[in-house]
Amino acid sequence: MEDITGLGGLLAFVIGWFVAQAGKLIGDLIRNKGRMSFQEIFDCFFRSGGMPSGHTASFTGLTTFLMCKFGIFAPISVLSLCMAIIVVYDAVNVRYAVGEQGKLLNVMIMDRNYKKKKVKVIEGHTVPQAIVGGILGLGIGLLMAYCF
Repeated sequence: MEDITGLGGLLAFVIGWFVAQAGKLIGDLIRNKGRMSFQEIFDCFFRSGGMPSGHTASFTGLTTFLMCKFGIFAPISVLSLCMAIIVVYDAVNVRYAVGEQGKLLNVMIMDRNYKKKKVKVIEGHTVPQAIVGGILGLGIGLLMAYCF
């Protein structure tokens, strides 16, 4: 029989992202009292930023799974941890700052009636959003490690 451990890692990553995105959608549906068009639902599910962090959930899920299966200091676990740190740092610091700057640019464009269209705002995450994503990913990674 073939080793399917890699499938567990992939599932930990994908399920972490999916559950986090579903959480954002459920939050938006509650805030909008269920009144969202299909396009709004689609956009909400695939957007970046918001609570919880899908980036953090997916990488934490994968890293937790790998550490459980191969050990904390196994090369693949260390590589995954380093990638997770970079991704979460980027989401909380770089993308968050760029998103805030994009919002401000759009205000300036509207206030001064520039003949330019608004810039697309890519949102990052706050620290609490990343923490919740990390907790979510940790649980999913442990579950996948138990299942595989």
